[in-house]
Amino acid sequence: MRVDLSRRLVPDELWELLAPLMPKFVSRPQGGGTAPVEERAVFAAVVYVLTSGCAWRHLPESFGVSSATAHRRFSVWTEAGLWRRLHRAVLDELGARGDLDWSSAIVDAASVRAKRGSLTGPNPVDRGKKGSKLHVLSEAQGLPLAVAVSGANMHDSQAFKPLILGIPAVRSRRGPRRRRPGKIRADKAYYSAEHLRWLRSRNLIPRIARPGIESGERLERHRWKIERSISWLFGYRRLTVRYERKGSHFLAFLGLAAALTCYKRLAKVTT
Repeated sequence: MRVDLSRRLVPDELWELLAPLMPKFVSRPQGGGTAPVEERAVFAAVVYVLTSGCAWRHLPESFGVSSATAHRRFSVWTEAGLWRRLHRAVLDELGARGDLDWSSAIVDAASVRAKRGSLTGPNPVDRGKKGSKLHVLSEAQGLPLAVAVSGANMHDSQAFKPLILGIPAVRSRRGPRRRRPGKIRADKAYYSAEHLRWLRSRNLIPRIARPGIESGERLERHRWKIERSISWLFGYRRLTVRYERKGSHFLAFLGLAAALTCYKRLAKVTT
């Protein structure tokens, strides 16, 4: 059961991408410390927690690693930036195959309830209850390129520039790496004259609905793709309610979910 579950959560192709990115375990010369463990089993346990939404203490014994070990290694990998590097590696594979649509990028956000921790704030659409906000930028077909987390009380527009600047330089089928989409699509919450000037100064074509002038109907032809992207991310149940005390850990789960979402497209393309 352990082998079947681990292989289903972490296929060989995904592990081949991930293994070279793993921080190397270094034993202490004086002995003691954390004993080495099978990294693939630990990673599968982390994916299980993300997918099922279970607490670390409820991690099934079938993985062969303790919940404390899995949580500790998750923290180490988060500090090492593993999830961001994995996301970029998957995007590189998609880009090299020409499977990323750079005709436009779409920006949106969604809020979740948060039990505690940093990067939280009163949610104005949930009676002021504490929450966090997920910010997502996808390519034209909805594959997430950049993600971020903030308190639920932060206005969507404040994440607009950081998301665009956070688009990684991705391999192309031919030519240099690419990080610039043709257009930037967003709803009325992101509209401002300053944003329009900033986009044009970077040779990006703005497609942002203007409040009181344009209806959302034209945007809906593209908006459903980013809504589908957010729905894909919320399919990982650990993201539907935030339990992490550290905002960096919740962002780590979001980054891993984005990487796995892109990997599913990669696996579909290669089969």
